[in-house]
Amino acid sequence: MKIEVRDVPPRAAWALEQAGVHPLLARLFAARGVASADELDAGLARLLPPAGLKGAHAAAVLLADAIAAGQRICFVADYDCDGATACAVGIRGLRLLGARQVDYLVPDRLVDGYGLTAPIAERVAARGADLLVTVDNGIASIDGVARARELGLKVLVTDHHLPATEPPPGRPKAASAPPGGSAPCEAGSVGAVILPAADVIVNPNQPGCGFDSKSMAGVGVMFYVLLALRAELRERGSFDAASQPKLDTLLPLVALGTVADVVRLDANNRRLVAQGLKRIRAGQMSTGLAALFAVAGRSSQKASTFDFGFALGPRINAAGRLADMTLGIELLLTDDAARADELARTLDGINRERREIEGGMREQAMQIAAGLFDVEDEPPSAIAVFDPDFHEGVVGIIAARLKDRLHRPSFVFAASSAPGREHELKGSGRSIPGFHLRDALDLVAKRHPGVLLRFGGHAMAAGCTIAEAHFELFEQALQQVAAEWLDAATLTRRLETDGPLPPEYRRPDMVDTLHHEVWGQGFAPPVFSEEVEVLSQRLVGDRHLALKLRHHGQPVDGIWFGRTEPLQPRTLLAFRLEVDEWQGARRVRLLVEGAAPA
Repeated sequence: MKIEVRDVPPRAAWALEQAGVHPLLARLFAARGVASADELDAGLARLLPPAGLKGAHAAAVLLADAIAAGQRICFVADYDCDGATACAVGIRGLRLLGARQVDYLVPDRLVDGYGLTAPIAERVAARGADLLVTVDNGIASIDGVARARELGLKVLVTDHHLPATEPPPGRPKAASAPPGGSAPCEAGSVGAVILPAADVIVNPNQPGCGFDSKSMAGVGVMFYVLLALRAELRERGSFDAASQPKLDTLLPLVALGTVADVVRLDANNRRLVAQGLKRIRAGQMSTGLAALFAVAGRSSQKASTFDFGFALGPRINAAGRLADMTLGIELLLTDDAARADELARTLDGINRERREIEGGMREQAMQIAAGLFDVEDEPPSAIAVFDPDFHEGVVGIIAARLKDRLHRPSFVFAASSAPGREHELKGSGRSIPGFHLRDALDLVAKRHPGVLLRFGGHAMAAGCTIAEAHFELFEQALQQVAAEWLDAATLTRRLETDGPLPPEYRRPDMVDTLHHEVWGQGFAPPVFSEEVEVLSQRLVGDRHLALKLRHHGQPVDGIWFGRTEPLQPRTLLAFRLEVDEWQGARRVRLLVEGAAPA
């Protein structure tokens, strides 16, 4: 591992300090590209206006007409946390704005696959819907949208992934949205863009959209559609500015979905998240969110982006992985405290089951991967593993664990559970910086026609389906591409840090200040690094390294989760900060992320 320190533009840091930003925060913000205090203004007035989002006004007109005509509106959601929160925001928002007949349908990950398919469109039509609205999917659903239109449905697509592309002749089209939905796709070496024939499309990543925040999650796109709809209804005289419904009550859900989907936290996304956190900390959140905080054992008064990404989001995602995302959506929609508690406990139980499945799969996947190379050798340039007992809903998590452990692009496959596809394998992959996973799959498809039955994704995450008989060929082909594209520098794990932590900031109130800020993808949480003295070390739970350290001459506790190998007496550590509370005392503890020779 190579530990590196981010550059801090001195002028930006100085300007932030002069504007009253705490010196440590000024340094951290400047290193993340913030040049002025205006960029840190999280006020609602600083949000980008909906008028800049292509299709938002047309969507508002379509929805306002549907509400006025008393039409039935049905959402088709994705089965991850972004899709669930987007669906809940859409339904709650439309009800606030006067809609009376609003329903939803969420595909089953294992049976239906991803997005609006033709069978899903038929199920929506069978419910008697007039208007179909996709959230967090649909931009690549060419056939599904076409079928919905054939059935007489109007279709509004709200999404944030890249559109599908026209493939070269003789090769199947690859949808750009990865299975399960994730961060917006990045452009790769693909053909001409093709769009579904929807009545309206709202997507910051569609051609011709000049909206400045290309990284909005699906829930953010839906929230912006509601802002445009409220403005349209105001113009129609449904209410005035003083009496209009308060859509800011939806911001806690917007914040949760945005962080959980690991989209880049640009300035606009940070404002959405900050506004959501502000309301949650003040107790202004839905009954379901409050129940989630309770079962997760987290304090909503101290809510942080960490809670979204590692406590609430996984519990909602677990429903889509192992059960039915309807459970998650119902939790986010209910206003009944008893029902919310019941659903939250159910989701917590499913998440515990997910962790158990993940634990067994992770150990098995690590053993398989370890068998691919000798201990004294470097791992192959890319990793692909399969076991008949792997659970299809957890392969993406295991791929991420493999990638983190070995620092190699990694794919994990499970047998498909879809009817009639028993001999197919469904795989999910995660990549490392410098290796565009979707483009790698594209090259494999070109070199070996027919091996990839379906694939899609973006730079850091992708999914594909192959025949079980083609697993070894896929593994060899992926390793060949990786060997061609990756060099020694790229294959070296790098940990970017914020450099030394001044000892005067190693105190609980400063840690609280850091945790209060909005951190996430593209705006990384603070990780410090410097040489420390290791006073003592011992294993706890046979899996974690508990440390006694000397930092700037003062003793401090540390913990390295998942580390069993001892450290040298003096070592360069990369670490985060947390407050350890015990018997009423609050002490700062270092959470070690990595180490390198001093």
